[in-house]
Amino acid sequence: MKRFHFILFFILLTATSIQINAQTCKPSGGIRGRKQPPGQCNKENDSDCCVQGKFYTTYTCSPAVTSATKAKLTINSFQKGGDGGGPSECDNQYHSDDTPVVALSTGWYKGGDRCHKYITINGNGRSVKAKVVDECDSTMGCDADHDYQPPCPNNIVDASKAVWKALGVSQDNWGDLDITWSE
Repeated sequence: MKRFHFILFFILLTATSIQINAQTCKPSGGIRGRKQPPGQCNKENDSDCCVQGKFYTTYTCSPAVTSATKAKLTINSFQKGGDGGGPSECDNQYHSDDTPVVALSTGWYKGGDRCHKYITINGNGRSVKAKVVDECDSTMGCDADHDYQPPCPNNIVDASKAVWKALGVSQDNWGDLDITWSE
């Protein structure tokens, strides 16, 4: 009888563990795109502009961080006048495109807990360390504060040109790359 209880306990523990691991980050809502004033959406780096009436999914979470967190690397200018919009969230400053810096999706940004910390990005057979200086907002978008761009998906590492160069990606392929990253 004890053996039966042990086996039943083990099965329940395993099933619970599988269920916990299967939980993922689910959408938290959405917003409708608004028409931006003329010339207000910066298209540098082929940035998307919100489309009036289009539904954009929002997230307050991101996938769990692991020793090799899967993500999409996108490109962003952190310089004044760049497609990143305003100054960076972490320090209210602009940053040179020649400096390896990144913005993380809202869940990974963790309310600023990762500000000024370095992450290691692996992609294209290379790796680079980059400083977290901003949030790629997954909860808001389509307004002046977000340069009239849609909310970020929940799995984005938005990187400066310096990161793309360090990874050895040819310039004509900048914009969207499957990567992993770690703290």
